[in-house]
Amino acid sequence: MIRGIVRTAAGRGHTVVGFEDGWQGLLEDRRVQLYDDDNIDRIIRRGGTILGTGRLHPDKFKAGIDQIKANLEDAGIDALIPIGGEGTLKGAKFLADNGIPVVGVPKTIDNDVNGTDYTFGFDSAVAVATDAIDRLHTTAESHDRVMIVEVMGRHVGWIALHAGMASGAHEILIPEVPFDIDDVCRRMARRFQLGEKYGIIVVAEGALPKEGSLDVPEREVDEFGHEKFQDMTGVIAREINNRLDTEVRSTVLGHVQRGGTPTAFDRVLATRFAVNATKACIRGDFNKVVSLRGEHIELISFEDAVGELKAVPLKRYETAQSLFG
Repeated sequence: MIRGIVRTAAGRGHTVVGFEDGWQGLLEDRRVQLYDDDNIDRIIRRGGTILGTGRLHPDKFKAGIDQIKANLEDAGIDALIPIGGEGTLKGAKFLADNGIPVVGVPKTIDNDVNGTDYTFGFDSAVAVATDAIDRLHTTAESHDRVMIVEVMGRHVGWIALHAGMASGAHEILIPEVPFDIDDVCRRMARRFQLGEKYGIIVVAEGALPKEGSLDVPEREVDEFGHEKFQDMTGVIAREINNRLDTEVRSTVLGHVQRGGTPTAFDRVLATRFAVNATKACIRGDFNKVVSLRGEHIELISFEDAVGELKAVPLKRYETAQSLFG
């Protein structure tokens, strides 16, 4: 993404400055000059970001608007291209509403930004999760076990849905559809009754049971108001083990999904976003967000991008449900 911005801008006679560690770096004026050289050219093969990421409390961010404006003016910056998920884009909208020229870019492995078919980072995360689940099929079958795999997805289940379907999982649990532990255990039991030797269950970290169907710990909240997700995978594993008297193992993929080499799809999408966001800045088409719709890159409003999270549609989940058990 950064490579695409720098090269597109340089080709049109503009220079690019980056700010380290997200909004914190912008507030503290930790700027880095980015050059169109061999170093910037090589980052297309790297995951993550050369500028780092960071969290800044919304109140502190909003209180620093005057300092942010002063930093941008001092750096001679004509437009800002924030790259991130829903939280970052909400911050970008705040800046746009306060007179700062902005073009937002949706980047999150959760794929939960509205108005775009895909965000870059998602396909790479799904590829990592799918590979891990493929490997677990082997050990689950050889040891006659039920394997439960937790993937990222606090509020939406896109990674679980895609990785679960791609890897042939026998059950997929997502935040959008509360699960019935009785149904899950019944399907797993039926597999063994029919002579199958194992089962694979993919669980998004934010999945929850139907109200009153399973005792789960109450979720705590961090300083940013975000829920701290408990060990739902462990709860499900213990319940299946107790009910089916079957050996159950759980695996939490965690941050391994966020690193490594990006897929070709993500590299192309990030580059297309970069080129179109930079061109929008050059022609003065501000206060928009780049998005992928079908095969085309379009510019949408911040309202369309951050009004609500893009959840997995029920029909998409019902397609996966046809393969459960």
